[in-house]
Amino acid sequence: NIKKVLGNDRRTLTVLALTGAFVFVLSSLKIPSVTGSCSHMTGTGLGAILFGPCVTSILGIIVLIFQAILLAHGGLTTLGANCFSMAIAGPIISGSYKITSESKCKAFLGDLFTYCVTSFQLALAYPSEVGGIGASIAKFLGIFATTQLPLAVIEGILTVVIVIALETYAKDELSSLEF
Repeated sequence: NIKKVLGNDRRTLTVLALTGAFVFVLSSLKIPSVTGSCSHMTGTGLGAILFGPCVTSILGIIVLIFQAILLAHGGLTTLGANCFSMAIAGPIISGSYKITSESKCKAFLGDLFTYCVTSFQLALAYPSEVGGIGASIAKFLGIFATTQLPLAVIEGILTVVIVIALETYAKDELSSLEF
């Protein structure tokens, strides 16, 4: 998919690189959450909107490897779980054109779905003594919802601003993406 995207117009490489940088910076900004955990925006919604979920998954995996090695963000032991939630599950929702045609909603939904998947993963790893996995899912969703809902809204708005800027200053590159 990356070869296909870049084969249409080599100028889209710049947009792809900037999208990767956007994902890296946005997902590196940790916001303290309830009970000492951290939440963050993912940035993968923009990539999925522009390039589709397959290309964004590769960007997300590269970003997560750099974050694990350079920033100790997540770490290598959780790389698989992080890749699945942030680089695969979220972009699939954001890249789905059947949900809605608005960029802010796609980025918002992709960000929230990432944390729903993360909550499920954590519930499987740490089932509650009383209530099991179901109680843990509810608990983790409640914890992440406190910080993730406003972050998802901010990511949606930021994505719209960037899409508007790209429509203004990078029309040729967007047209080669069939945007």
